[in-house]
Amino acid sequence: MSLENETRQKFERTRTFYREYTRDMTAERIGRELHDDSRRLMELYYDAVGVSRESADKKQPPVRVFKLISSLLSRLTPGRRLALGLSFVGFAIYFVGTGPVAALLLPVSIITLVLLLLLELLEKSDVKREIDLAKDIQISLLPSSNIKLDDLEFASFASTASDVGGDYVDVIHSPGGTYYIIADVSGKGLSAALYMVRLQALVHLITEKFEPEPKELFMHLNDYIKSGKKDKTFVTACAAFFPSDGSPVKICRAGHNPPLFYLAARDTISELRSSGLALGMSQTGVLEKNLKQIQVTMRPGDKLLFYTDGLTEARNENKEQYGDHRLVQLLELYGSLNATTILNKIQISAEEFISGEKLCDDITFTCIQKHPSPVMQPPDAEETAETES
Repeated sequence: MSLENETRQKFERTRTFYREYTRDMTAERIGRELHDDSRRLMELYYDAVGVSRESADKKQPPVRVFKLISSLLSRLTPGRRLALGLSFVGFAIYFVGTGPVAALLLPVSIITLVLLLLLELLEKSDVKREIDLAKDIQISLLPSSNIKLDDLEFASFASTASDVGGDYVDVIHSPGGTYYIIADVSGKGLSAALYMVRLQALVHLITEKFEPEPKELFMHLNDYIKSGKKDKTFVTACAAFFPSDGSPVKICRAGHNPPLFYLAARDTISELRSSGLALGMSQTGVLEKNLKQIQVTMRPGDKLLFYTDGLTEARNENKEQYGDHRLVQLLELYGSLNATTILNKIQISAEEFISGEKLCDDITFTCIQKHPSPVMQPPDAEETAETES
C-alpha cells in the first residue's frame, strides 16, 4: 500500500512539473515570441555592424560576423567572457586532442556553459523583477482610470509598448480649477519612463507653486528641460485648464496631437488645432512666440478627446496605421454616450485593429465629459467659441 502511495505521489509531482513547464506554451504565443526574438536579433545585428536595415548589403560577411560576435561578447562580464572562452578552448582540445585530460575537458566545458546560462537567466530574472517593481511604481503614480471632479468626468486608458512607458497623463485639482495634462516623452522603455516620472514631479511642483495657465506651464517645463545641456530629450504635450467658475477651458498644445471636441448641441466633431513646438526642441523665448493658447466653452454633454500618437500610429499585420479618421468616426457614432463608454469603444476598436501585433509605441487617451452642475442656470443659445490668446 505504501509503495502504491509513493508511486502516486511521484506521478502527481511529475504531472505538476509538466504542467508548470508547459504553462502558457500555446502555438500563438510561441509564434509571437519567435517573431519578436528574431526581430531583436536582427536589430542587434544591424546595431553591431553599424548599418541600418535599409542600407544593409552583403559585402564583407566575415567582418560583419566578427563584429556581431564581438558585440555579443561585450555584453558579458569579463569573468564570464573568460569562462566562455575557456569552455570553447576545452571543446577544441577535446575534438583535436587525445588522452584523459582531453576527455575530461568535455564535461567540464559543458558544465561551464550550463552555469553561464543559469547565471544569465538568474540575472535576467532579477532585472525582470526590478522592472516589474518599476512598472508598479509607475502605475501607482498615474491617476485613476475614471475621475469625477465637480461637473467633469475624466476616463483614461494607457498601455505601454514595453514593460514601462514614456506616456504621461495626469489630472491635478487646484483651488482655481482642474488641470489635465497628457504628454509623450521621446523614446520608450525604462529611460522614457524615468523621464516621465521626472516630468510628473515638475508639473505638480509648478502647478502647486504658480497655478499657471497651460501656456505658462509649458514655458516653465521648457526651462527645466533645456537646463540640461546634454539632455536631447523632447516632449510633446497638451494641457487643459478647467476653471472652477465655469469660464471657458484653456488649452495649449506643444507639438502634440490635436484634441477632438464633440459639441453635443450640434452633434459635430472638430479638431482643436493650435500652433506650438515640442518641449525641449527650442529655447523658451522661441517657444513662447510659437505657442498659442485657445479657449473653448464646454456645456453639459460636450466632450474632449486627448490622445498620444501611439494610438493613431498603431499598425496591424498589414502595416496599416489606425489613423485619426477612425477616431473621428468613433466619436461621430458614439459621441452622445458617456465618457467611459466612448473610452471602451475606442479601446475595443484599437485592439481589433491591431489584432495581437506588438505595439510600436505607448498608447494613451482620455475622454473628458462635461456634466450638468449641481446648481446651474439654463444654457442660452450662445455658440461654442474658440479664441486665441
